[in-house]
This record gives sequence, structure tokens and C-alpha cells, in this order.
Amino acid sequence: MASSFVSSPTSSFLKKIAFHKCKKHVSKKIVSVMAPQQSGRKTYTTGSVKTGMTMTEKILARASEKQQLSPGDNVWVNVDILMTHDVCGPGSIGIFKKEFGEKAKVWDREKIVIIPDHYIFTSDERANRNVDILRDFCGEQNIKYFYDIKDLSNFKANPDYKGVCHVALAQEGHCRPGEVLLGTDSHTCTAGAFGQFATGIGNTDAGFVLGTGKVLLKVPPTLRFVMDGEMPHFLLAKDLILQIIGEISVAGATYKSMEFVGTTVESLNMEERMTLCNMVVEAGGKNGVVPADSTTFKYLEDKTSVPYEPVYSDALASFHSEFRFDISKLEPLVAKPHSPDNRALARECKDIKIDRVYIGSCTGGKTQDFLAAAKLFLASGKKVKVPTFLVPATQKVWVDIYTLIVPGSGGKTCSQIFEEAGCDTPASPSCAACMGGPKDTYARMNEAQVCVSTTNRNFPGRMGHKEGQIYLASPYTAAASALTGYITDPREFLH
Repeated sequence: MASSFVSSPTSSFLKKIAFHKCKKHVSKKIVSVMAPQQSGRKTYTTGSVKTGMTMTEKILARASEKQQLSPGDNVWVNVDILMTHDVCGPGSIGIFKKEFGEKAKVWDREKIVIIPDHYIFTSDERANRNVDILRDFCGEQNIKYFYDIKDLSNFKANPDYKGVCHVALAQEGHCRPGEVLLGTDSHTCTAGAFGQFATGIGNTDAGFVLGTGKVLLKVPPTLRFVMDGEMPHFLLAKDLILQIIGEISVAGATYKSMEFVGTTVESLNMEERMTLCNMVVEAGGKNGVVPADSTTFKYLEDKTSVPYEPVYSDALASFHSEFRFDISKLEPLVAKPHSPDNRALARECKDIKIDRVYIGSCTGGKTQDFLAAAKLFLASGKKVKVPTFLVPATQKVWVDIYTLIVPGSGGKTCSQIFEEAGCDTPASPSCAACMGGPKDTYARMNEAQVCVSTTNRNFPGRMGHKEGQIYLASPYTAAASALTGYITDPREFLH
């Protein structure tokens, strides 16, 4: 085995541990962080195991009905859930009808989830037409899980409408350990937080899955990220994934699985684990995965009645590489324009003047993200100095903003704290400006501005204007920056 040391501008935060690239046919002994066996839940096994397998290999082995898989194997996989939305749904449906016939029926109407979420609250005719196509198809196929929206003037008048697909999938119980979930969106990898194989696919593959329930996949090798140490009170999962992407680059996990273990990961709630897995695709990852544990099972208790079988990496599983982080030594981070791996310490960017702050998206628009922002605003007692846009990911998150009491606030909700801080009124739940969208999209950057955002991508034009500059940050850092008008380390307000 060859070994080398990881180095980076922030390598003082990284334990100096060699990582190993496994040669072919060489089995490497790495002790996995194994989740404790839960009473009444048996870990799934794939038969007589010849060599150890990783979580991802085990899930794909089950789904392909194989006893043993190794990285590089090509297998036909049985899909548990297929998700599509208003951007890619019409194209996928078109391919399905072209290849299987106008009158063809989908493989399983209860395993398809269709969620309009990207370009919803807009007068753009083509965007509205896309939702009409989804509605017609779901009626024709009697799709069980179609989260429709008809009244665009008042999202609350649409009880079926959810909002951002990746958060809605979790809230509605479609994310289950040990399963295979595919979606026509690159951030489908978010669901790996539940110990399942979740990845994005293109419209052609989705059209094929609609008809057959199968997809051809190559088994990815696994990168293992061991994060230990107590999480500092000023950090969030966004900081952890920005650290990792900065460490390995936007190409560092190309077509690889990223497995997250360690005491820090175990301490994270489900929404924070979702943030971690959400951005593996920004490193080129095929999927991200967190071992299911009591936190996972508790989250799922009231969300699904479908039986599931969690799997865990074997003690003798072979990992392509392993990285170890002492999280207690990390500082708040940002990703500077125009790449998610353009990492810098927030305090190093204190002279960068900003024009706006955006808190929302599948990455940073969950309940825990807004609670974090509210906590910082409350601690500061100050008002924002730049326009601060708040976009809850789903209807449930919107309700939480208006009903959940922020700890230590004396009974105040997030919405009350946001109003006192001078933020914009929380918008209708959707992807909104995260992907730019039509010109009338809420909070879209229609001019060249500097924005601190809790979203996942900062490419030119991503949030609208091609000359806009986007700094990716945690909800803490975004809120702190809103209060000063400059990129700000949240430790200035969190004591």
C-alpha cells in the first residue's frame, strides 16, 4: 500500500493521519465505526460473505440480488423509490412514453414520488406547463405520491404541496435505511443521511426506471470520513462539508461513495446529517451515506410503516481512502466564488462587503437551519444591515418557523425573531432563487451583487445574474453576515 499525508491551507485542523489507496485484490483492515445493534432490528446480511463490504456495496448487493460486490462491478439494481420533479419530470415522462408506448403503465405506482418544487411561484408559462404535465401523468397513472400545487397565490391552500423534494422525501417517510432511492436531481444524495443508497440520475435512466423499476449501476469505491471530537457551539454541518470539499476538491470524490462516521457524526441530528450528505455531489461523489442509528430510527418512527433493514460496513471492508478530522479544532468556513471547494475561514473574509443574505434551499432551508439563524439573531439583539431573504424548504418548515419556540428566547418563535431583526417575511416554500429560475423568482439575483447563501453551489449565474458573487456559508455565518453587512465569523455573536 502506498500512503501519503493530506495537506491544505487548514491542515492544522486535520489530524496528521496517512490515508491509504488500496491496490486491487488487497483487503485492508480498517475498524469501522459500527452502529450498535438495535433490539428487534437485525442487520441485513448478503449471504456467505467472502470479503468485507462497505455499506454502499451491501445495499447494492441486496438490490441486485448478489451475495458479493466489489467496486467497478456493473449490476442491474432493483429500485425502491424513484423521485422526479417539475424540471426533469416532463422529459423523463416523454422518454418513458416514447420507449414503452403512449398507453404503457409504470412499473409500480406506489414507488414513484413526484414533487413539483423548483420553478413554482412564477408567472412563467413554460414553468407552469411543466407542473401541468406532471399532474396529467399522475392522474393517468394513478401515482400515489404526487404532491400537487394548483393555487400559486396561496401555497397554504394546497394541502398536498410540500416544497423542496429532498427535504419533503425525508419528512414524508420515503427515506429508509438499506434501500435504493434514485431521483432526477443531483442532490438526491441528501437521503444518504438515512443509511440508504441515494443518487441522482438523468432523464433517460429515469424513463427506463419508470417502465422497469431497474437501473444499471457501477459499484463505486468508498471514501471514509471519520469525524471525531465535540462539535463547537459555533459550527454547523455546513462547515464540516465545506471543510471536506476544500480538502479533497470538487473532483476528489468523482464516482465514489462518501461514508461519514465518528463521534461527531453520531451527535448530529437528522437534518444536519442531511446537510452533510447533500453536498457530496459538490465533490463529485456518487452518493453519501451515514450509518443508521437510534437517531435515524427515532426520526422515522412516525413517518413510515414500511419495514426496512439497515446495513453497516464490515470491519474488514476495503475503503479507497480514509480521512480523519478532529472537529473540535475547526473554525467557521465559507466557500468563495465561484467553486464549492474555494474554502476560506470566515474571519479571513471580514473585509468583504456584501449586498444580501439568502437562507434557504435543500441544504440550508430546513427547520434546524432557521432555528440556528434565529438563535444568532437573538444572541445579537441587532438588526440586519442588508436584505435577508428566508425561504423555508417545505410547508412543514414554514409552520415550524411560526410555531416552534426558540430555546432561551422567552417564548419567541423564529418568525418573531426574524421580524425583530428586520429580515424579509419568510417566503412560500420552494427552491426559489437557489437555481436562479425565471426573472420573477423570489429573491433571484437580477443584478451583479455579493450574496452570502446557505445554498450548495456558487457557480457563475447559479442564483441569477452571471456576474453575481456567491459565498456559501452555514446559517450561523449567514445570519452573522446579515447583521454587519460584511462576511462575519458567527463567534462575534455566539458566546
